[in-house]
Amino acid sequence: MKRIESEQNASIKQWKKLYTRKERDKSGQFIIEGPHLIEEAINHNVQIAHLIVEESYRLPAEWEHMRLDPWIVTKKIMGMLSDTEHPQGVLAICRMSSNELQIKAGGKYLFVDGVQDPGNLGTIIRTADASGLDGVVLGEGTVDVYNSKVLRSTQGSLFHLPVVKGKLEEWMDECKQMEVPVYVSALKGAQSLHDVNSSGSFALVVGNEGSGVRTEIMVSADQLVYIPMFGNAESLNVAVAAGIMLYELQKNGQ
Repeated sequence: MKRIESEQNASIKQWKKLYTRKERDKSGQFIIEGPHLIEEAINHNVQIAHLIVEESYRLPAEWEHMRLDPWIVTKKIMGMLSDTEHPQGVLAICRMSSNELQIKAGGKYLFVDGVQDPGNLGTIIRTADASGLDGVVLGEGTVDVYNSKVLRSTQGSLFHLPVVKGKLEEWMDECKQMEVPVYVSALKGAQSLHDVNSSGSFALVVGNEGSGVRTEIMVSADQLVYIPMFGNAESLNVAVAAGIMLYELQKNGQ
């Protein structure tokens, strides 16, 4: 095992930079924290470049045979590297994978247009995973999927299904070529989800927390849809809305 005790160590400084999108994009690496996320990464063949362990942390026995060759650091250094108020004692530097997604006839997809809150995006990806979708596409203006708060909110779901970045208009065109209907969340000129028959295949587009889906995306929709409200609320949090709509489309297609 290798040990780092100096807070000025070059590796420590480099790893801390991974909390910035610029450095993640430049290095092709990102940082995850805690045994649950690391175990999910291991189980889904995410490449781990470095495992960083606080000196008093005891590695799970099932990790010991995986040749992770951990770096041992002091409690103070672990606190410097952690992005949480209460560090969990173990971090991993992971290599980004080249996720690929192909629109297939009969597939089910979620497109995200400009969601900016990390917690919302992480919850949306986790919900897409729970809904059994074939993939998620993150459009322009959406928060970086490797943001530490996004990663924590996914609870490992990021490693379970393809999540890619791209121009939503192009992905919507692909859906139409494969006869996958595209439903866009909207408040005006939309049809109630209760009246939609998804036929088991769909792409759902959800939008920015404040402004919703962009107009140029809406005009390419096969159908604008909304969630009927039974109380006085005008709208829902985008992650909550995405969950309701995904399950309703799944149910309608059965």
